[in-house]
Amino acid sequence: MAMKGFKEIVSYDAMETIRNTNEWLGATARAFASNPIFALNPHPGFRLISAWGHVTERSFARMVVKPDWEIPPISGEDGEDHIVYVEPVLERPFGDLIHFRVARREPRPRKVLLVAPMSGHYATLLRSTVTSLLPDCEVYVTDWHNARDIPVSKGKFDIEDYTNYLVDFIRHLGPDTNVIAVCQPAPLALAATAILAEEDPTAQPRSLTLIGGPVDPDAAATDVTDFGNRMTMGELEHLVIQSVGFKYRGAGRKVYPGLAQLASFIAMNAETHAGAFINKIFNEARGTASEGDKHNRFYDEYLAVMDMTAEFYLSTVERIFKNLEIAQNRFVVNGKQVDIGKITDVAIMTVEGANDDISAPGQCVAALALCTGVPEAKKAQHLEDGAGHYGIFAGKSWRLNIRPLVLDFIDEHSTMPAETRRKRRRSRNGKSSDCGINDPVSDSRKIAV
Repeated sequence: MAMKGFKEIVSYDAMETIRNTNEWLGATARAFASNPIFALNPHPGFRLISAWGHVTERSFARMVVKPDWEIPPISGEDGEDHIVYVEPVLERPFGDLIHFRVARREPRPRKVLLVAPMSGHYATLLRSTVTSLLPDCEVYVTDWHNARDIPVSKGKFDIEDYTNYLVDFIRHLGPDTNVIAVCQPAPLALAATAILAEEDPTAQPRSLTLIGGPVDPDAAATDVTDFGNRMTMGELEHLVIQSVGFKYRGAGRKVYPGLAQLASFIAMNAETHAGAFINKIFNEARGTASEGDKHNRFYDEYLAVMDMTAEFYLSTVERIFKNLEIAQNRFVVNGKQVDIGKITDVAIMTVEGANDDISAPGQCVAALALCTGVPEAKKAQHLEDGAGHYGIFAGKSWRLNIRPLVLDFIDEHSTMPAETRRKRRRSRNGKSSDCGINDPVSDSRKIAV
């Protein structure tokens, strides 16, 4: 067993060595080809080498850096720009509950908890989602930690622990909370709501919006579900689980490495990614690229990956995708079965993208059939035509169509007077639908969450 653990650490460090070497090669090529001496022989090859080095160095460096939130100031009704501060509310070993406090602004009555996915990327993946909600909402986010930085002494973290974290976060925020679960955590947010419905009804959220999540993976097959069904748990553990190397605080912890997950992300759309990087290199060589261009904005986030604990990854595959415990209402937390039918007072909405090939249409809307105790008047569903996986929570489809529908759904099931709800709807309709955010990338280069 000790020898196996040592081999896993060596494998992990080998991946980090390859990443580090490529970063060094990029930096070396950039520095070499940018030397002023080559200006005496203005051959385009030197420009290409320098451009390749610059793109390579930046790309491989981003893989081990957690992106900053960088939320822009929010324009207030008084015409002032209000700075946004990121403040922890609850701090836990595997993830924090954070609040985006808008300076010099009264708290908004709409309290929203965005449940970020733990699927290889940081919660900053939801940066544009947060930015679009801040003018109208008080926004909180689950900020999950990179498993490689968590000492083994902090214990395990699987999907039951994840669900317990959500229960604690929702209970802390109070019953006027509106939960929006994005992609991977949709089934676990549903389970957390059911636990509160049975054990602490007064702490239930007011509404629950599930966006593109695998509540019932068998409802519509995708490459993701096919992969989960094709591989045995033993094969998965043997092929993808490694132990964190000596460089990090979590040395020895078994994880599904972010670099391995990134390789699978890129393989899903290899031709598109290759074209994007070739274009970027030529743009750098021509001098038409910039630090803030669309390529850098997207890939700075896309390439920044985090490790998941092995038990979380394996329990997700086994219990959510293979055994369909949520889909068949057989999910167990802390030795007790969770009954989704116990949810009666929470308004439930599902959002799906017609072109989503990660969580295909049908997988998320299955949640409504599981909520047998919720009146039909408190249920809603939306299928966004032409939208892929990323677009339903952060792209143009989210900004122009889905976000207004979600806010209307929240208002419809809030306790505010009807006249106030109508005024807010008119106010939103009068605002620019773009919210000052640009598309980071087309849906053809998806981030799988």
